[in-house]
Amino acid sequence: ESNLGRRMVVSLVGFVFVFTALVVLSFSAEELKLKYGPAESQPVRLFTDEDLAKYNGQEDNRPIYMAVKGVVFDVTSGRDFYGKDSLYNSLVGKDSTRAVAKMSLKAEDLTDDDVTTGLSEDELQSLDDVFNNVYKAKYPIVGYTAQRILNKDGSPNRNFKPEDQPHFNLKDEF
Repeated sequence: ESNLGRRMVVSLVGFVFVFTALVVLSFSAEELKLKYGPAESQPVRLFTDEDLAKYNGQEDNRPIYMAVKGVVFDVTSGRDFYGKDSLYNSLVGKDSTRAVAKMSLKAEDLTDDDVTTGLSEDELQSLDDVFNNVYKAKYPIVGYTAQRILNKDGSPNRNFKPEDQPHFNLKDEF
């Protein structure tokens, strides 16, 4: 009786081994890439003011995007806050750096012209805190504003580094 049990266990183990080998061999090399291998570099999406304005929360079937410090975030998961007719809808579809720094919804603070000029040290500290602890922590980065990637003359900003890709190399993009 114990020999029969051992033979059954050995047969079962052999079956599992053969089955596993057949399954593994049925996949192509492409399908067997490491699940957690090195991250592939993603292209950086550049948003013009016109591009970003299309994601202003006014259409239910379109994502909602908002930029802070030139980083464009997908805030669609916060539709109750940023969607049409919501409290913070005026912040979306644009770079709202100044408004976030000043904790303001005033029209004069909802501009991307010289967004940090004239901000106090407290406002700049508040901006960094909200940027890092709210937006970067909670919402996916989908791209960058033209002002963050390009110089005023339209040439590439050689100092640009994506927030979500620390090993990014500008020469790979241009």
